[in-house]
Amino acid sequence: MPARDPSRWWSAVLALLGGLLTWSAFPDLGWWFAAAPGVALLFHAMRRDSARWNALLGFVWGLAFFVPLLTWADDAVGVVPWLALSVAEAGFIALLGAAWSWARRGEAVWRRASLQLVVFTVLWVAVEELRSMWPFGGFPWGRLAFSQSDAPLIGLARLGGAPLVSAVVVASGVALALAWSAARRFALLPTLGRLGLAGAMLVVGLLVPLGTRAEDGTLTVGAVQGNVAEPGLHAFDQRREVLDNHLAGTYALLDQVQPGDLDLVLWPENGTDIDPQVDASAAADIDAAAQAVDAPLLVGTIEYPETGGRYNTSLLWEPGVGPVARYSKQRPAPFAEYIPIREIVRPFSSAVDLVQNDMIAGTEPGVVPLESERLGRTVQIGDVICFEVAYDGIVREAVREGAEILVVQTNNASFGFSAESTQQLAMSRFRAVELGRATVQVSTVGVSAVIAPNGAVAQETELFTPDQMVARLPLRQSLTPAARLGAWPAGIVGALAVVMTVAGMAGAARIRRADRPEGAA
Repeated sequence: MPARDPSRWWSAVLALLGGLLTWSAFPDLGWWFAAAPGVALLFHAMRRDSARWNALLGFVWGLAFFVPLLTWADDAVGVVPWLALSVAEAGFIALLGAAWSWARRGEAVWRRASLQLVVFTVLWVAVEELRSMWPFGGFPWGRLAFSQSDAPLIGLARLGGAPLVSAVVVASGVALALAWSAARRFALLPTLGRLGLAGAMLVVGLLVPLGTRAEDGTLTVGAVQGNVAEPGLHAFDQRREVLDNHLAGTYALLDQVQPGDLDLVLWPENGTDIDPQVDASAAADIDAAAQAVDAPLLVGTIEYPETGGRYNTSLLWEPGVGPVARYSKQRPAPFAEYIPIREIVRPFSSAVDLVQNDMIAGTEPGVVPLESERLGRTVQIGDVICFEVAYDGIVREAVREGAEILVVQTNNASFGFSAESTQQLAMSRFRAVELGRATVQVSTVGVSAVIAPNGAVAQETELFTPDQMVARLPLRQSLTPAARLGAWPAGIVGALAVVMTVAGMAGAARIRRADRPEGAA
């Protein structure tokens, strides 16, 4: 006699616990091994045939996951936007629950555990891709792949990027849930087989070689974390003080190197909110610092075009010359750097009026050409700004356009001592492996870090302290399989998800509901 399915109350508890368990896989806790069991609890909870009920369970799981994951939004913009964002993201997991209910109604799926594993995995990855693109450009934060930077399977990022890594985590979770279902029926061989499958998937990444050697020389860089007077939204009210902090940090590099030893000095996003292109005093001070270290500076600043709006820009400043190249952020953060549907959201939070001058999206890839006299050639610097590191296409495009290292310029001052900066660091580490590039995350207040192409952190700073790092980075030009594949894996998964859902609904129409079993095969 088969074991009884969990009650509705207990299913809700399982979904809640699953969301919390999966959250613990992300920084600051960073228990990467908790992600698959968290998915397993959700899969096991969704044993009933009702799409509405499974959507509700997905929503519960989503709230338990996103509310603690995104607490940094409360630090930055307040409790209402934080909860609104968490609810919106939880809605995607509710969509997953409904889609799974429909897809598994086809006879082939509800009769075969192997197909259940494949279908649930495809649906999960498709939903991750959907919420990474829509609405307002999407919000990829919390993709399961970004919890695995310390995991053995991180090597798979090199082969298939975030879609593949997330898929393996989900498949491992489903295998654990199916093993539990078999164990409840005292089916020894299926139990052992499914446990073995789950374990094998979690370590298969160890078989993928991760190249770290320099392919065309090295670049010696200095990174400056200038710090601000206090955390919070008003950290940059004293713009001149922040600029002076980064100037002082640049001069402090000379405690570690001699003038001319560095090929490039990296400043973070908002290193100066005084545009040195229009402020003569800021320009003179930045140029003096560049001449003192005898190296170009990659300076994060804000530009205000005459047509209105503003650009979040990075300038390559040559000593004695000034700006010679630039990159402007392509994906401004909605409701933070620009406010869509302002009149609709204002009644819910007056914080929208803190953004009075909407940010404009840049249109060029994140590649900054650095003329290196020492190497006798142009070195392409891949540059992404802040949250852009979460978007597959933006970072991948920089590498496909020739980037030999990656720089993630970010400003974490508004997020206080929350886990936002370490969650972002996990993404930077993931990109290093996925694209095979040495990566530097440089922040105004931390966490800043130097990352090898295999994801290992060579240097790391503390939050809210001035600091500098000096590192020799391997320059690499080869493209990983993930970089070559581009957006194809995500597109294929999306198409499969639609086909599987529609096929399940069509198959169910030919079978009486009473003849469809609840739960896993």
